[in-house]
Amino acid sequence: MNLLELERETTKMTRVMMTRHMAIGKDTIADLRTRMTLEELSGVIIVSIERLLWLDWDAVVWAIAHLIPADIMAQIQSNLRTTLYQRLIHKGLIPGVDFSIDGHGNLRLNAKAQKSVA
Repeated sequence: MNLLELERETTKMTRVMMTRHMAIGKDTIADLRTRMTLEELSGVIIVSIERLLWLDWDAVVWAIAHLIPADIMAQIQSNLRTTLYQRLIHKGLIPGVDFSIDGHGNLRLNAKAQKSVA
């Protein structure tokens, strides 16, 4: 998928979320599943949510509560944890010493990590 197609699909997903129409949303996600990996699809949804935050906060809440399937939400959470982990390492923090993720997927920060995040 090239950048133009990716932009087109992200714009489409943002508009779908704004409609708050369950059938349209599920059909759009089903279509994207046939053409994208789970990681790519979760990326499109993340960018769509980010755009929607500027336009319609209530639609973001609706999409998260009603539209996004569990497997995609789990992938989004995994992507966000990975990104956060990379940013903490880039700030010079040491995994397992300054920060870690517990068995429930919750981020644990020591005092040094808390200061660098704030």
